[in-house]
Amino acid sequence: MLQHLRHEEIMRRVRQSGATSVADLARLLGVSPSTIRRDLEVLDRDGTLRRVRGGALASFDADDDRPFSEVAAVDEQDKDAVAARAAELVRDGDVVLLDIGTTTVCLARRLRGREVTVVTSSLAVLDVLRSDPVVELLLLGGRLRKQYHSLVGVLTEESLRQVVADRVFLGGSGVRPDGQLVDTTLAEVPLKRAMIASARQVVLLVDHHKFPGSGALRVCGPEDIDVIVTNRGADAETLANCSAAGAEVVFA
Repeated sequence: MLQHLRHEEIMRRVRQSGATSVADLARLLGVSPSTIRRDLEVLDRDGTLRRVRGGALASFDADDDRPFSEVAAVDEQDKDAVAARAAELVRDGDVVLLDIGTTTVCLARRLRGREVTVVTSSLAVLDVLRSDPVVELLLLGGRLRKQYHSLVGVLTEESLRQVVADRVFLGGSGVRPDGQLVDTTLAEVPLKRAMIASARQVVLLVDHHKFPGSGALRVCGPEDIDVIVTNRGADAETLANCSAAGAEVVFA
């Protein structure tokens, strides 16, 4: 693979996951670790990413820097397929927590007209459901992340202490080969953990591109996830580790 094509793929991976390793990139691109290290050094000098021991980090908070609409357009069909399958898990009368993220917005569209209560801090979900005459919508307060159309922070986390949901639908930047859910946005990690604590069932919505995935921040282990909804083509070994920890895998 030509150098400029490798650099494009490296940056796509870093923007998607926030962090990645030399080993993952070498395996993904089919080149030697030493080639990847040289690529990372070039990109670090350019200020495109931040080189760290063993890999690289995004030089910015990717979610805050990229408009929500741009993130939503990535792998849109796969996300919508996952959302459609996840909607089948929702029963009338359920109280559901919808995480911040683009796949959960796809799910919100699938819940229009359903007799459910939706609790969220996503303003994008609010936009989808605000005019629905059937869905009861509860919006959690907090600090506004303008680019990513969401509310985060201690006020959001405190509000979640008052919530008892039937199930939470979580997103994430990726699932590590050992089954750990990881994310790239510091403000979202404590919110995701609070949502997990507030729900009786935890459902992870991640398209197959995020298996295995990378990220700098651990959200939870596979033992904390009850159901994973993804597409066929997700990394088999990663899914096997999740299943071994007790998660049910459902394909869209």
